[in-house]
Amino acid sequence: MRVVAALGGNALLIRGEKPDADIQQHHVQRAVRALAPLGVAHDLVITHGNGPQVGMLALESARDPALTQPFPFDVLGAQTQGMIGYWLAQAFSRELPDRKVACLICQTVVDPDDPAFTDPAKFVGPVYSESEARRAAADGGWTMRRDGSSWRRVVPSPEPRELVELPLIQLLHDAGAVVVCAGGGGIPVTRDADGLRGIEAVVDKDLTAALLAVALRADALLLLTDVEAVMTGFGTPEARPVSRVTTTELRTLQLPAGSMAPKAEAARRFVAATGGFAAIGCLDRASDLLSGTAGTTVVPGNERRSADQPAR
Repeated sequence: MRVVAALGGNALLIRGEKPDADIQQHHVQRAVRALAPLGVAHDLVITHGNGPQVGMLALESARDPALTQPFPFDVLGAQTQGMIGYWLAQAFSRELPDRKVACLICQTVVDPDDPAFTDPAKFVGPVYSESEARRAAADGGWTMRRDGSSWRRVVPSPEPRELVELPLIQLLHDAGAVVVCAGGGGIPVTRDADGLRGIEAVVDKDLTAALLAVALRADALLLLTDVEAVMTGFGTPEARPVSRVTTTELRTLQLPAGSMAPKAEAARRFVAATGGFAAIGCLDRASDLLSGTAGTTVVPGNERRSADQPAR
């Protein structure tokens, strides 16, 4: 099978942990051990989140007295792709010594008029108390929103429209490599008469993973996180895991906007477009997710494919 696996940012850094390199590398190694059996049996493409990492670099950049102004988010996104991609590629090379592994820095085209630019909603960086969030907003001009019981910075997250490096991803994949690509949703860029330009934003990695999986005509999309499955009544005593759901039913579920909702929408888009299946659940059970014995499996409903969505 051709499998696209999307690692959540919490696969690399658990909330509240220090963002030290050795801590993140430990989580990367754990993630790769869970994914390695898939790399033995199937063709594997990996993408990953970067919210904690890009937020950390943005904070460091904003506080650096040597800089006239902080580095823009597209540049920070490129830096995190290199760092996380390097760790993943190195770990896969150890776990799968007989497989070629490639890491590709990737750009994702977005629309400069996307409404997300006037409504920042993507969480990045560390958590703050309400008083700390107010100070950060005043000092840095940041937009802050509540994230559970804490507060975090939010930035624009426009819709991914095109994967610039898709032909290279396909080339590496066809050559038999495990490909790490489109990290953090890809570096956000716009296209004009002069070519590509970076833009201040962060692209949702799950939606980019769906776009990538459709473009590669993947058989399965795995959205890997730290919860066992999609939950109804999340955060309440009535919370229950959903083991199997159609794309039509998925639209009716009320899911947390900053975490599970993008994963559910990515799964819905991929399955509706291809007729394949998607699974959402714990990284540690990646193989079980693929076999349908764990997590939430998303299967086709009665939605029609749009004219630009390829049939399998």
